[in-house]
Amino acid sequence: MTVRPLDGIRVIDAATIVAGPLSASILGEFGADVVKVEQPDGGDPMRTLGTAGPAGDSYWWWTETRNKTSVVLDLRTPDGAESLRRMTDRADVLIENYRTGTMEKWGLGYQALAVRNPRLVQLSVSGFGRVGPLRESVGVARIAEAFCGLSSMTGDPDGPPGLSGSAALADYLCAVYGAFGVVLALRARETTGTGQLVDMALTDGVARIMDEAIPMAAALGDERPRLGSETHRSVPHSNYESRDGRWVTIACSNDRMFDRLVAEAAWPALTDPRFATNADRIRHRAAVNAAVAAWVAELDATEVVARCDAAGVPSAVVATVAEYVAHPQTRARDSVVDVDDERFGRLTVPGVVPRLTATPGRIDRLGARLGETTVDEILERWT
Repeated sequence: MTVRPLDGIRVIDAATIVAGPLSASILGEFGADVVKVEQPDGGDPMRTLGTAGPAGDSYWWWTETRNKTSVVLDLRTPDGAESLRRMTDRADVLIENYRTGTMEKWGLGYQALAVRNPRLVQLSVSGFGRVGPLRESVGVARIAEAFCGLSSMTGDPDGPPGLSGSAALADYLCAVYGAFGVVLALRARETTGTGQLVDMALTDGVARIMDEAIPMAAALGDERPRLGSETHRSVPHSNYESRDGRWVTIACSNDRMFDRLVAEAAWPALTDPRFATNADRIRHRAAVNAAVAAWVAELDATEVVARCDAAGVPSAVVATVAEYVAHPQTRARDSVVDVDDERFGRLTVPGVVPRLTATPGRIDRLGARLGETTVDEILERWT
């Protein structure tokens, strides 16, 4: 097997649900030896969150807690806490997502652990981070999205604030930034010789992907309205229903794209002089969308996409998840892969991201069996 970038890195995943555990899974895909610490009485609640799979645990559990072994420890007890200390003495990374102050209450705060192992890197995930007036407040993904203003921009103009496409978007963003932070801290350790605390709030990733919304609000007091499936910055940039009842997304991000669409469509309504520039089209948003919708309604979805593609206009049929999984492009990139498991056979799951060409990651196994290993076995492996 090829060498992976994080071979030899030892990670303890003492987090639950999504953000922290997914950070650990990402590290594990690229070679880290990841041990998941689970509390007694059922382990990580994610085992039962979502749709139950063929072996009892949820499909969400199988796909997002890959490449780990599981040990059961009650960190609330002196014995459990001491077992974690023994493990962190030999670990490179500890990941946790308890409410700020909880690990310190158990004698497992970063400062205490770093005295024993100065090279330790700790990723701490919480709703609002470890500083500020909300540092001890409870937060989950949907709360983070509401707090940052993302929810206020999501939904139909005349409806309530909506929910992003994934109910755990904030978790996934936090997981990616968290894993990135761990890798940066490990790289810094090569120079400094010491680890550090990586402090991630669920709100951090959400705020970072909101394009110009934050500087606009701060500088102009401009709050973006809810626009349904549209965007504030470009028109046409929406979903349109085709003759065969499918929806097609067309995204003209600039005037050149729109001019190519007009030439390809040869649809008189699109040549309206009011549509000359993107600024003009934003002012006449409803009229532009009506013209595009009328053209798309005369064609089947695949024909719309083929004609847009020929003209260099970004478009796609709005696919179902099943259609995405079966698409040749998806399979060509290993964006989804089939994993065989002795517990339930074959399961199709998202592939490894990012795609490295020389030292790629891989999926060695799906969700761990609860309590399948012991602290002594881990310490022996990490000698």
